[in-house]
Amino acid sequence: MKKIIMSLLAVSMVVLPLSMPVSADNCNCNQVQKGTLSISYSAEKQVSPDVVEFSIAIKTSDKKSMQEASRKNKEISNSVYEYLKTNITPANGDYIKTSNYNASPVYTYNNGKRNFDRYEVSNNIIVHTKSFDKISSMIDKSISLGATNVDSLNFSLSNKDGACEELLSKAGKQARKRADIVAASVGTSITGVKDVNTSCSFNQRNVNYGYRNMMLMKASASDAVGAPEPSTNIEVGNMTIYANVDATFFVK
Repeated sequence: MKKIIMSLLAVSMVVLPLSMPVSADNCNCNQVQKGTLSISYSAEKQVSPDVVEFSIAIKTSDKKSMQEASRKNKEISNSVYEYLKTNITPANGDYIKTSNYNASPVYTYNNGKRNFDRYEVSNNIIVHTKSFDKISSMIDKSISLGATNVDSLNFSLSNKDGACEELLSKAGKQARKRADIVAASVGTSITGVKDVNTSCSFNQRNVNYGYRNMMLMKASASDAVGAPEPSTNIEVGNMTIYANVDATFFVK
């Protein structure tokens, strides 16, 4: 269930005289001084994310040849990529891409001396999808195909602008409503808007876990004879949108 929580943060009012006695030397007869009333109003709303992005890492190595380490990485990457491609829906905005390709020798150090250890090749496959029901199977299958690590899952909204606009509209209406109430309580009324400042933010939901922890869980479960291998459990949860409106109104 979506929940909206709104709270009045601050109200301040400055009333200046509509006319001030001035001398003929410094009179600006076309300028009328106005009072102002400032309102700060915040609102928040819990929503369910509809898109997730995560990174699958593939790392391979070889003691003798960079070409062999690269060949192994390409073979695993192609298998993972082809599998993932069949489990996303591009029509919904889903996509996969590769990033952070790196190939380099790895050295160890002993008594200040550098010693060659191995050639290492790594890259990441980024998955962006709305198919939450397939996340667990995509992770488990990718690892079974040779992927070495899965980074944190970042849950978010595909239409952030729309969500912000809706909440800011509600906060703005409430700010004006409170401004009218406060103005009336001191015997004046709103005549216009001087300025308005707004902000909107999200507490993006991240799920962090490591491949090693997941493998330990599977190894422990497999100790039982005939026990099925567990799948990765993903809790989506909710995220919160925060909107704030700071408005200053003219009063008469």
